[in-house]
Amino acid sequence: MTNEPAETVRIRDERPGDVDAVRAVNRAAFETSEEADLVDALRRAASPLISLVAEAGDAVVGHIMFSPVTLAGADALTLMGLAPMAVLPARQRQGIGSRLVSAGLERCREANAAAVVVLGHAEYYPRFGFIPASRLSLRSEYDVPDDVFMVCELQPGRLQGRAGTIRYHAAFGSL
Repeated sequence: MTNEPAETVRIRDERPGDVDAVRAVNRAAFETSEEADLVDALRRAASPLISLVAEAGDAVVGHIMFSPVTLAGADALTLMGLAPMAVLPARQRQGIGSRLVSAGLERCREANAAAVVVLGHAEYYPRFGFIPASRLSLRSEYDVPDDVFMVCELQPGRLQGRAGTIRYHAAFGSL
């Protein structure tokens, strides 16, 4: 595989024919098959689901998925969780992950999502508008450090006055 610059990478919706390539990207990017298995489980059970791929030529080189999360008392709000995101190791640090996150957040806005949460690197996600979820009185159902559980309000103010624990889709319970 060549090291094409990120500008030649196209972000698009995942298609049924991408399943094996998406699995291969997640297997290559993570130490175990857990994330690849999670993607397969979410694809079967979660709705709404936003799944995008980064494509260079005919090859899938990156993938990102957004699935529904819940907050007690906020049933009228569409809330999404970003996970997982993967880029082939040989293609990392070329801006592909950033393009996937930006495109995914835009798709979440188009789907009328009020906010997106992520468990991720505290230095990486703030560039996309994520802040520690604790600032909005939100916490993760998982025991994680405060700075790695973040939220990005896509509809500013929609989370005002809401507080509580964000719960991920049941498929995450297998991790």
